[in-house]
Amino acid sequence: MHDIRRIREAPEAFDAMLARRGLAPLAAEVLALDQRRRAAQTAFQEMQARRNALSKRIGAARGRGEDAAPLQAEAAAMAEAIAREEAEEKRLGAELDALLATIPNWLDDAVPTGGGEADNVVLRSWGEQRRFDFTPLQHFDLGERLGLMDFEAAARLAGSRFVVLKGALARLERALGQFMLDLQTAEHGYTEVNPPLLVREAVLYGTGQLPKFRDDQFATTDGRWLIPTAEVPLTNLARERILAEADLPIRLTALTPCFRAEAGSAGRDVRGMLRQHQFMKVELVSITAPEQSDAEHARMTAAAEAVLQRLGLAYRVVDLCSADIGFGATRTFDLEVWLPGQGAYREISSCSNCRDFQARRMDARYRPDEGKGTRFVHTLNGSGVAVGRALIAVMETYQRADGGIDIPEALRPYMGGLTAIAP
Repeated sequence: MHDIRRIREAPEAFDAMLARRGLAPLAAEVLALDQRRRAAQTAFQEMQARRNALSKRIGAARGRGEDAAPLQAEAAAMAEAIAREEAEEKRLGAELDALLATIPNWLDDAVPTGGGEADNVVLRSWGEQRRFDFTPLQHFDLGERLGLMDFEAAARLAGSRFVVLKGALARLERALGQFMLDLQTAEHGYTEVNPPLLVREAVLYGTGQLPKFRDDQFATTDGRWLIPTAEVPLTNLARERILAEADLPIRLTALTPCFRAEAGSAGRDVRGMLRQHQFMKVELVSITAPEQSDAEHARMTAAAEAVLQRLGLAYRVVDLCSADIGFGATRTFDLEVWLPGQGAYREISSCSNCRDFQARRMDARYRPDEGKGTRFVHTLNGSGVAVGRALIAVMETYQRADGGIDIPEALRPYMGGLTAIAP
């Protein structure tokens, strides 16, 4: 949610930011609605003041023994007008909030300006792309030849964009998730949380998935929603709370299933596990004071990078451009892992600083150690990392000419000492 005062103070900058995102200007519409709401608010307050003055006149007339009936009739008529003005103020306020709720976050000035994915900026790369003396296969060919990845069975059970993993591949996926949780909790100071997978509508609103991305979510028949990422429940743990500054930053992590309708992805990544309706992911969430959030963003990105480094997976860090960055983010660093079977880098983690955008929607605040009042916290989220895509990267990077898959050393303790999945 936007701070309306910032838009009032800098409407040209607001529209310039939207233009960088590839959106039409909205400052005039927002400020016109805001002006109408403020006018209704002023009229309501002035009427209340007149009613209070009239009440005093009625009391004084009664004290003098005078007939107060005319004044009382005037007060009754004024009460009806006040009720109408109050209702109008609330209606305009709700209309303004509804408009602001659909507008994406302010961009950081450092975000590169661009028109799409091709304009993202590579900040750094890590690791060597593995060279093969045979033609590497994509993960779905490897998995199906091993008899451990079954898309046809999944389609019979649930339709497209699902998979059934079996045997060693099912264990390898589980091993990846446990390895990531252990790394983030033991070495990077994140607290493990096991949150609900079903949440109320207001919770999805708080992190920005609703109302704009309603078609990308799965809803139940009782008014709850399946989480698209553990970012949703983890971030909302600060919802409607006032935290102590001494308790910040709060760092949380969770390994959960995630559910996405992929409404806008028709025809994209149809084969394989890259884009599914249900997948596992380790999420990282930080709740900080404003002064900490930029440093926390760099720290979170490094924590996600550590996963890929321990697994020996080549990757690069990309600064998303203005037209490719997400709705709630002010700046995002993507980690893109190298997939030898595809011969391409693909996203495996997005680490985003949302500043106070989500906090305003959730009313999440903290009380500074010095000074009076409260301030909105800053929130950050990132994948640490997507488990299914990590499985793909491990399979394609560690595949053998005979169709088997070597197990990265970091995962062997989680695989009962297994060093390879044999063909």
